[in-house]
Order: sequence, then structure tokens, then C-alpha cells
Amino acid sequence: MERKLFGTDGVRGTANIAPMTADMALRIGAAAGRYFRRDKAGVHRVVIGKDTRRSGYMFESALTAGLTSTGMNVLLLGPVPTPAVALLTPSMRADVGIMISASHNPHIDNGIKFFGPDGFKLSDQAESEIEALVYDGVTLAASENIGRAKRIDDGRFRYLERVKSTFPQGMRLDGLKVVIDCANGAAYRAAPDVLWEMGAEVIPVGVDPDGANINENCGSTHPEIAAATVVAHGADVGICLDGDADRVVIIDENGQVADGDQIMALLAARWADESRLNHGTLVATVMSNLGLERFLHGRGLRLERTPVGDRYVVEAMQRGGWNLGGEQSGHIVMTDYATTGDGLMAGMQFLAAMASTERSASALVRSFEPVPQLLKNVRFGLGQTPLETAAVQAAIASAEADLTGSGRLLIRKSGTEPLVRVMAECEDDRLLQRVVEDVVAAVEAAV
Repeated sequence: MERKLFGTDGVRGTANIAPMTADMALRIGAAAGRYFRRDKAGVHRVVIGKDTRRSGYMFESALTAGLTSTGMNVLLLGPVPTPAVALLTPSMRADVGIMISASHNPHIDNGIKFFGPDGFKLSDQAESEIEALVYDGVTLAASENIGRAKRIDDGRFRYLERVKSTFPQGMRLDGLKVVIDCANGAAYRAAPDVLWEMGAEVIPVGVDPDGANINENCGSTHPEIAAATVVAHGADVGICLDGDADRVVIIDENGQVADGDQIMALLAARWADESRLNHGTLVATVMSNLGLERFLHGRGLRLERTPVGDRYVVEAMQRGGWNLGGEQSGHIVMTDYATTGDGLMAGMQFLAAMASTERSASALVRSFEPVPQLLKNVRFGLGQTPLETAAVQAAIASAEADLTGSGRLLIRKSGTEPLVRVMAECEDDRLLQRVVEDVVAAVEAAV
């Protein structure tokens, strides 16, 4: 069947507008409960975490109602990072984990992400089967078998201990002044706490959530305030997370921002030198910069590319037995430690590199010179399919021909927003600007 609900990262949309309504969340909860129970005997559990959006309360209650109606027992974690849900799902012997978050999106949006009993995101097949149950309806549990719901107060602390366990034994962060920007999101307590416990002098930013300020001029998508704070306080480094803390960007002592490609380049090189990089391979998406690929090849390492979405990165890592991957946007996946992208854990690995080498952040965040890359987005309306029009396809073909031998073009629909993303890489700035503008103009005309 054609997927209507699930995108590249669960179900996502504007709160109180279909499909992100309380009624739909209840139906999704019931469908997920039926899918994971499968009429098997015994106790069945689901853990639910959320970020700091006001609508999170609504979706938490609706999902709980749907899940308990099919006999699932619900363990409510409250505000925790997405990777905490991935960690605690297998740790608490749950059948499924659910994170209520729209990640880096504005507060008016929200989403529902699923993790299987192994802590990994669900496959397309599993999501399609749950989606079918949403529309076909499910059989409810007998009255005496309705599930229970319980608040879990120590989920954040369990997660913090796991993050600290990935830091080199005996190493501390004494003497490091660190700005941590939590995007007024799910890590607003966890991230400053773990840095302080490891000995850093912590300067927190974005740690006052009010239900409506998540990702607002802060976090990994808006690092300007954190960068200014690093410079103003003479900090050694800045770490910027997004709303659910599965992404990270690094800010050096000069206020310069390093994206996920630079973080992956540093970790891949260090792990390769320590014989820790499985099969000499880093996994990244088609969005990662050509400069990263050249850097790896220069060190005798390999880049495996996947479609956009950290789930596809993880699936490739599992198939190939690789242990490091991620996205340019800042999802960093280290399967030696976690089953999904973990911004705080990746930030801690960067701090470990600083502490062990005694080098500055600026010396570590520029492993390669990026090939100039330009990305523009075009918003489209409900029911529109601009990429299927002849004029747009002709513009794309012309741009690809112009870039042959000198760059690359990537056109895709966003999996989380109604956007067409037009990205090109080319060392000729004029050509880069022209091909992107030509394709954008064609898409705009089509919508």
C-alpha cells in the first residue's frame, strides 16, 4: 500500500492538523500496540519519551490511551533525548519505544518516532504494517486486560550514566570551558549535568523551555547565539544540540561552526588510527560533502553513501558491519555505543579528542576543505508533485549536463516537510549558483 503517514523519520506534521491530531495519535498507539502484542501471552511494555513542545502532553496522553486499549503497559519517561528512548527500550525489556518529537522543527510541529525492542528504528516494512492497522482498525483488549501506565522518574539518569560510560576511562574535562546549547529541548537538563559531572566549566544556552521556544533562534539549526557566547566568554568550545538531542554541531573557540561532515571526518580518522573503524568505512548520506569523500580516500578509507535519513545510515551500517556513520546535519551514529544518532554522545567524543590531544577545537574541526555546496528549498502545496513536471525534469537534466565532470546535483523531496530540496556541489561558484537557481526557478514555476 502507498504510505500516507510515515515519512523518513516516523509520523510528523503540524500539531492539531492532520495527520498530527490527538485522534490519529490514539489510532497509531492502538495500531502499534496490536502490532507488537500479536496476541502473544505475557506482559507487554512500551516506553514513551518526549521533548519540550506543549503539544507533547496531548500526544503522550493520546498514545497512552491507544496503547493501553490493546493491553500494552506504558512507561512514561517525560522529557528525555531521543537516544535515551532508544537506549531504554531494550534496557527495560520493552516491546517498542516511542519518541514524541519533531526534532529540529518549530514548536508548532510534532512527530512520533518508533524504536523496536532492539533499540533500532523500525524498518519500512514494519511501519507499513502499523500504518495498515491504523486504517483497517484493531481488535481491542478485553476489559480485564487493559494496560497500565506508570511514570518513570530515573530515565534521564540512566541515560546520563550510559553517556559517561562512553568517555575514556579516567579522563576528565577539568580546565575546559564549554558552551552547551540545548535548543530549549529534550536535553536541557541532561547535557549540562553530564558536562559538569565530567569536570567542565559549563555555560548553558537554551535551557529554559516554555513549550513554545524549542529550536527558536538556538540549537544546531540556529547556532549564532551559542557562537557569540563562546567568543564572549572565551570558551574553548561550543556544543549545539537540536530539540531532541540526536543532532550536534561544534563551535570552535573563534565562533566558527563545524557540521556533521567535519565531526565524522575527525572521528573516522581517529578511529582508523586506533584500528577501531570497522572495515575502514564511514557511512554517510548523499548530502555529505564531496570534500569528506576525498579526505577519506586520501587516508585509504571508504565512504558508503545512503539515502537521506539517519535510519538508512543505520540500516547500511548493520548490513555492512560498519560502526560509524551519520549525516551532514549532525546525526552521528556510533553503534559501538548507541543504536541511533546521539548528539550529546558525539559531542563528548569531540571533547575527548580535545582532552587527549591537548589541541584546540579550531585545530580539530577542519579536517578537510569543503567543496562549495549550495542548498535551496522550495515549498509546495498539498497534492502538488512539481518534480514530475516536464519543465522541472528538463531543468534538472540540463543542470546535470552542465555539472558533468565538475560537480554533482541532488534533487529530493524532504521526508519531514513539504519542501523540494535543490542541492549542488561545484568548485566553480558561478556555475554552482546558476544551476541551482535554474532548477529552483523551474520548481517555483511548477508550484
